Amino acid sequence: MKHPVFENRTRLIIWWLAWLFLALGQTLLYYFAYGSFELISIPDTLLSLLIFSVLMLSLWFPFNYFNQEKARPLSMIINLVTGGIVTIALTILLTKSIMLLIASDKELYNHYWSVTLPYRTGTGVFIYFLAILAYYLFISLTNLSEKKAREARLESLVRETELKMLRSQINPHFLFNSLNSISSLTVTNPEKARDMVLNLSEFMRYALSKKDEQPVSFRSELENLRLYFDIEKVRFGEKLSTEEHIEENCLEIKMPVMILQPLYENAIKHGVYESTGTVKIITEAKMSDGYAVITISNNFEPGLSHGKGTGTGLINVERRLKLFYGSKASMSTLTEDDVFKVTLYIPAEI
Repeated sequence: MKHPVFENRTRLIIWWLAWLFLALGQTLLYYFAYGSFELISIPDTLLSLLIFSVLMLSLWFPFNYFNQEKARPLSMIINLVTGGIVTIALTILLTKSIMLLIASDKELYNHYWSVTLPYRTGTGVFIYFLAILAYYLFISLTNLSEKKAREARLESLVRETELKMLRSQINPHFLFNSLNSISSLTVTNPEKARDMVLNLSEFMRYALSKKDEQPVSFRSELENLRLYFDIEKVRFGEKLSTEEHIEENCLEIKMPVMILQPLYENAIKHGVYESTGTVKIITEAKMSDGYAVITISNNFEPGLSHGKGTGTGLINVERRLKLFYGSKASMSTLTEDDVFKVTLYIPAEI
């Protein structure tokens, strides 16, 4: 662990301001207790606390080492007491030695030193105790920060894993059915089979080339979905009809890649596949109060299998929206007059 005081400039400034405050307090204490020594007490106090502060800065390294060793409480107390005795003793002795070198009246200073020794020891113990508390506070804050960072990384990993899992659940039957259709067309209509292979390759390239949950524009999603419809129209022919009503200002809205795909697969499965007549899938998009409101609707024949699915596609889309946007995006469904509608509310700003 790095030295907490030197980690950033603010802590370093606060550290020295705290020592200056202590120096002022100790100077006032000595002045009122020993007024005749005011000319000696000021440089003595400043020098003493300067030495003490440097020693306390150095003490962080053994303190942190013993703390990481997870020693028993008794050993920790012994280490702290020993460190305190050594630090305070060194401070007192170094202060006396240096002051005797610079003091003009050494006898007067010796007398001052002996008189103030009890106060030096007491204030040294008090300041040492405060510094140790500050170090424990630094360790606690650092551990808390690291814990939050680990939790954030874990949450991000879980979120990414879940998003990958949800995205991977694109209906594989679409690929199988497309390949079967291509196989049949190679005999009956080779040119159409070739077009379908090209569309399928472009569709799969889009699906596989995008990075996981990389936001893409609504325009890109629509272009890929049109490839999907071109492929499905080969299978279903006139049973499948599509229509779009898209406002221009919605096209650059960002969204998770292939977020709409399961909704169209549902429309195909529960609408077109079971129907004997034509099913129209309508895509509408407009801006409203900072949201892109995207509605996908399809008619269906009542009394068939509509609504009997597992709902996995809708659940996956809703879950991906929540993971990607949080509470900003939402989805709703409505069945009315043999028409099933899914509406997405996607924020214009991610």
